[in-house]
Amino acid sequence: MNIGSITLELLVGFVALLILTKALGKTQITQITPFDFISSLVLGELVGNAIYDKHVNIFSIMYSVFLWGILIYFVEWITQKFRGTRAILEGSPAIVIYNGQIKRDQLKKNKLDINQLQNLLRQKDVFSMQEIEFAVLETNGSISVLKKSGYQQTTREDLNLKPERSYLAYSIISDGKVDWGNLKEAGLDENWLNKTLKKHKIDHPEQVLLLEWKVDEGVFLQKMD
Repeated sequence: MNIGSITLELLVGFVALLILTKALGKTQITQITPFDFISSLVLGELVGNAIYDKHVNIFSIMYSVFLWGILIYFVEWITQKFRGTRAILEGSPAIVIYNGQIKRDQLKKNKLDINQLQNLLRQKDVFSMQEIEFAVLETNGSISVLKKSGYQQTTREDLNLKPERSYLAYSIISDGKVDWGNLKEAGLDENWLNKTLKKHKIDHPEQVLLLEWKVDEGVFLQKMD
């Protein structure tokens, strides 16, 4: 193994990747779409394999990086020049909660289940579906949330009010399955669950997309489509 050759090839690959990254103009990791992410992996693999393959020279590294960079740049140029190609090449945002209602068809289309949706919402400091008016799944996998007017940020200090205790929302039913652990942790039982379903004219938990319960707000329930 020639240490000098590996060092030179590594330096060339590093500089080439740095230049290419700057040229493509992604300033934040959150801007990266799934296509960008896969492209980065392939590009890194090309350089990595080239460095440790003794049959590959510096010209091969430069050519691989240059050609792949041209292909990526060409795709970026197409999406900027022709608006209609963006949905195909970059994807398009999807409204997953509309007027407080979960759009199950959009969840299926984007391969997203209720638990994953709740995880994304918690990252936005949203711990109950009752707080949300609209939620949009962005092309990079993040989620944007518009809260209902009553939940938009206004501190109690602004209104000279005393602080109140906050409560977590418990997911009692998710995708038609009862979470008995959450039911018990919330201090509820099967009798309460049956009464709640009956109140909403539901015969079986399988008919429920999501049932949440929160101490200070009660039940949020949405049926399957």
